[in-house]
Parts: sequence; structure tokens; C-alpha cells
Amino acid sequence: MPVKYLGWLVEIIYQDQSGKITKRRIQVKSIRSGMIKADDLLSGKPRTFLESGLLACYPIKTTA
Repeated sequence: MPVKYLGWLVEIIYQDQSGKITKRRIQVKSIRSGMIKADDLLSGKPRTFLESGLLACYPIKTTA
């Protein structure tokens, strides 16, 4: 995930270590050493993702 997404709302397709694929909306808090720390917008809880598990990511368009 590009560092330019820090602080952005992003939708990701993610495959965890067990092979389960999920689609999530997150707000990216930090990206370091292959780890992405973010807030999950659905649950409202902090989550950590391995950058190697990202299958797709794109910014969410918001309107004012």
C-alpha cells in the first residue's frame, strides 16, 4: 500500500494467513515494516494487516 494513503479512507480486499478473503473499509493510521495499522470503519476497532495480504486497495471517495 502506498504511503500516500496515510490518513485516507480506503477500501481493501485482504487475504489473511488462513486464506480467508475479506473486503474492508479502513482508515489508514500507519504503514511500517510491511504492517498496516488502521481503524476498521464497520466495527470501529483498530486492526493490523500484513501488507503482503493485500490483494487490492483503492481510496473511498467522500463528498462534503
